[in-house]
Amino acid sequence: MAFAGRIHSLHAGMGTVHLIEAERGWVLVDAGSPGHAEPILEALRALGGGALRLIYITHGHFDHYGSARVLRKHTGAPIAIHEADTAAMAAGKTPIRSGHGYGRVARLFLPLVEWILRPQPTEADVVLADGERLDAYGLDAAVLHTPGHTPGSSSLIVAEKVAFVGDLLSTRGGLHVQDLYATDWSGLAGSLARLQAYAPERIYPGHGRRPASGAALRALAVPEG
Repeated sequence: MAFAGRIHSLHAGMGTVHLIEAERGWVLVDAGSPGHAEPILEALRALGGGALRLIYITHGHFDHYGSARVLRKHTGAPIAIHEADTAAMAAGKTPIRSGHGYGRVARLFLPLVEWILRPQPTEADVVLADGERLDAYGLDAAVLHTPGHTPGSSSLIVAEKVAFVGDLLSTRGGLHVQDLYATDWSGLAGSLARLQAYAPERIYPGHGRRPASGAALRALAVPEG
């Protein structure tokens, strides 16, 4: 049966974050760029309040964890991330090993962008591993390790039918596999295959507000090169 809870997506700086209705509150997937906590807090209020029970970070890049520390201060919600990306987030860094296409150029400007936005070092409260569940936070969900973009990139599989995939996929310009930045380009194919094996009905990316369908996911392949 498909997940029946509410999902509210909103832009928060460079990316898209997702509020998922959980038991007695909400789970936030990603926290946006630095300085974008208030729109997320406003969205929580507009949705009728309720506790923010967990801030789930899909990977250790500042456009995904940038407002997590401020949100934790205001809500008390713990911050969770896969164990392989804890160090990057704790250092307030955004390691990018290589870029393709436009990503090569953008990577050169990363130090300047970090200097301007000044992402805060953010310690994780919850360190996750592949297969761990979020039932303790009121959500029928499991962690799926989907590395390639970063070593600790992970997806959140909710009710076995809805997937929140961070930067493994994007719906900007149509659903496609990460093609700008990676620490391990060859790892993207295996991560995509793992996600496809779950056959989710809806896919929510970290860039692009629109969800994608399961049919679109099944049709995807990792571009060569």
